[in-house]
Amino acid sequence: MLHHDVIRPDDGDVAGWLLFTHGIYGAGRNWNAVARKVVAERERTGAILVDLREHGGSVGQPAPHTIEAAARDVADLIPTLDAPVAGAVGHSFGGKVMLMLVRLLGSDAPREVWIIDSTPAARATPAGSAWDMLGTLRAAPGPFASRGDAVARLEALGVETATAQWVSTNLERDADGRLAWRIDLDVMEELLHSFFAEDLWDVVEAPPADVTLHFVKATESSVLDDDSVRRIEAAGRATGGRVRLHEVAGGHWLNADNPEGVVAVMAER
Repeated sequence: MLHHDVIRPDDGDVAGWLLFTHGIYGAGRNWNAVARKVVAERERTGAILVDLREHGGSVGQPAPHTIEAAARDVADLIPTLDAPVAGAVGHSFGGKVMLMLVRLLGSDAPREVWIIDSTPAARATPAGSAWDMLGTLRAAPGPFASRGDAVARLEALGVETATAQWVSTNLERDADGRLAWRIDLDVMEELLHSFFAEDLWDVVEAPPADVTLHFVKATESSVLDDDSVRRIEAAGRATGGRVRLHEVAGGHWLNADNPEGVVAVMAER
């Protein structure tokens, strides 16, 4: 079972859950601030912050490590919750996992699905910041005497300080008391290969009845290119508005760059 943290409204009364999933190298807690604000804005709504397979507390999941396997993990979690899942949110890698969840569950999928700066498109050759980070982490295998040493090593390899500090949350103490990477880089590579190989435009262009897909594009990010934006907008017209595009100012890491902007568009729904 996937590790997850639970956020309930002050009175504890939950009629529906929102699932939050994260990007590669992340954890559900990355979306804690946004989730708490959305819960405060929406009556009788709670949030489940999910650690996807081999991230955070969800280690030891069986191979193969694919987008489909990650989505099936989430599908297995849903029936164990004490209220229906009304919506699902996925950032970056998690966005594609949520699209796969819709493909798997069909008409049983959450009614509102939010894909935060993620693409349904496949790519022939892996590339981008997440792929580059994999090489960087292989060049900085550790262990490290302190978190500061790990951050300094990543900075020396060209990683920005804020990103290095965030990635360093994946460190844990080993048997000798030193800090080592908790994430398995071979598994991360397998997940990324699956991410780039998977094409989920069929879900976007023909979503199940009563399911609305909300794509959130970060204005300073190129993850959703112009062709993808046009294709999403065309899907919206063809489905009577069940595919929607929202733009939020900020870079790819909208949960850090502009959490209030994300909360604003989500609270409307």
